[in-house]
Amino acid sequence: MVVSKIHALVAFLLVLGSYAMPAQAQDYPTQTIKLVVPFTPGGPVDALGRVIAKRLEGRLGQTIIIENRPGGGTTLGAKMVANAPPDGYTLILIGPNLAYYPVLFPKLDFDPEKGLLPVATLVTWSHVFAVAPSLPVKTAADLVAYAKANPGKVAFGYGLATMPHILGESFIRETGIDVVHVPYRGGSQARADLLGGRIQLNIAPVPQLLPLIRDGKIRAIAYTAAKRSPDMPDVLTMSESGFPQIGYHPDVWMGIFAPAGTPAAVVNKLNKDVNAVLNSDEMKPVFRRYAYEAFVSTPDEFAKFFASQMKKWPPVLKAVGLQPQ
Repeated sequence: MVVSKIHALVAFLLVLGSYAMPAQAQDYPTQTIKLVVPFTPGGPVDALGRVIAKRLEGRLGQTIIIENRPGGGTTLGAKMVANAPPDGYTLILIGPNLAYYPVLFPKLDFDPEKGLLPVATLVTWSHVFAVAPSLPVKTAADLVAYAKANPGKVAFGYGLATMPHILGESFIRETGIDVVHVPYRGGSQARADLLGGRIQLNIAPVPQLLPLIRDGKIRAIAYTAAKRSPDMPDVLTMSESGFPQIGYHPDVWMGIFAPAGTPAAVVNKLNKDVNAVLNSDEMKPVFRRYAYEAFVSTPDEFAKFFASQMKKWPPVLKAVGLQPQ
């Protein structure tokens, strides 16, 4: 008799638990949400996070705080979120960096495909190749010709293990030019040194360099997207310049992930509201300002895309010679 009562109680608790989680998920969110950005404040990813969070707050009815967690090539922030409770209240904004981990951090005790759950894609963007005005080149082809005629005279500055680093290495290896490599911890110091004449070549997202380009302080020579930038209509794409293999269409994508195990109802709600923000008219001028392309998907579509990215990037990084950090 006692045993049967215990069995009945266990069955009741199991049924109760099965109803509790969906109910909690349906009520989501009921408290502040933390969006981790594993990059320094002031950069393009940080700006994106703050813009999206502000609009998403209105739809979710809860505050979203941005927590910058740079370091470890984004691994510190990613591991923190993967280890957080899977309840939808700790999220991360990140992109292809996750696919770099197997090459750059082979000893990392963290698998992003197992630890993180794709929630919603946000945007993609491309890059501009820019040179110091003192360099007598106006196109990517001019740069190749100059560098071959003046080996070791062009210094290429980049943030270590970033997309500009990958793009630059791809370009250098494809063209066979001899340049001086100058790695930095981030892109801002590289841009300062480009202005100061200590380096002659830099690669960055358009918004970071556009004011300097318009002021004539640096010169844009190529754009990595499939089409020309509306902000730089006279600047040739890499394909038009004769280097169609430079650029990854997109170079960078960004999305929101949650800890693995987050309820599907929470993921679906977040995805629906993020997509509504991306499709809203108020976001169009924001996208133009930052040269973003909206990237809308379902959770399943994002999961498939993420799996393809995890396969795509390791061979690319190895091909351009990036080494474990």
